[in-house]
Amino acid sequence: MAAIGQRGAVTEAAGFKVEEDIKRLREAMKGTGTDEAALIEVLARRTIAQRQLIKEQYKQQVGKSLADDLDSELSGNFQKVVLGLLMMAPVYDAHELRTSMKGAGTEEAALIDILASRTTEEVKIINLVYKKKHDNSLEDDVCGDTSGMFQRVLVSLLTAGRDEGTAVDPALAVQDAKDIFEAGEARWGTDEVKFLTVLCVRNRNHLLKVFEEYKKVSGRDIEDSIKREMSGSLEEVFLAIVKCQKNKPAFFAERLYKSMKGLGTTDSVLIRTMVARAEIDMLDIKVEFFKMYGKTLYSFIKGDTSGDYRKILLELCGEDK
Repeated sequence: MAAIGQRGAVTEAAGFKVEEDIKRLREAMKGTGTDEAALIEVLARRTIAQRQLIKEQYKQQVGKSLADDLDSELSGNFQKVVLGLLMMAPVYDAHELRTSMKGAGTEEAALIDILASRTTEEVKIINLVYKKKHDNSLEDDVCGDTSGMFQRVLVSLLTAGRDEGTAVDPALAVQDAKDIFEAGEARWGTDEVKFLTVLCVRNRNHLLKVFEEYKKVSGRDIEDSIKREMSGSLEEVFLAIVKCQKNKPAFFAERLYKSMKGLGTTDSVLIRTMVARAEIDMLDIKVEFFKMYGKTLYSFIKGDTSGDYRKILLELCGEDK
């Protein structure tokens, strides 16, 4: 029943009793109106594994799906958070990817955030879950919804072929840095395939060495060169890959900040990040957020959201520190 990560704000509930949780959930949805506070207390304070037990036994006892009951009781962003919490991590990722490609237009941010940040093992499982649920392969759907070099980067990430080892080849790191430099800053136009070959295939330790060597060769950070050489979704996906390899919690801290700063809130990014990272690395994301912006993530969410939506996000965020 433990959390799926070591640095989450949501941890295993002590004294967990499925029967009591189901009773509280049923009472919360009985009659007219819904007791949202009870739903938050139960669902936001349990791990994904504990919620799966609640879901299974709820169905046995009630003869209905908990997700269906909650779906009919709730609405808006609060509903999206609650239903997301009921899903296993790869199921939630597959759901978010599918949602991002459904209907007119594509939410590229979902494709980028998920595929650039998940491990090869996680991507393999997402592919299997997606195929089982939708009959179509995730790659086919991504290809039907994207184009050009952006599509090729996503397809490369979907193959889950990144080296997950820790070995660094110093000579190859120097060569990789030179190849990227010569493919971008050193020529007219950009050979994006060279960037793809290095950024989507090499292991993290090796890439950190490549980034170091790149600065020596070019006098710039790799991110600066990507911004200068590329634009749109392609720029975004390459930047996301680099940032996730350097410091994944800082990448998510930036995504959360950008989802809330200025006018309006990009709720899809805010919800996806809070639900997906709540029991993996939320504590580290909070540390990075404060380091980068001088304010707590908690205070940002509190100032930018309202009602039960705000309350459940603050539970997933954990204490204001």
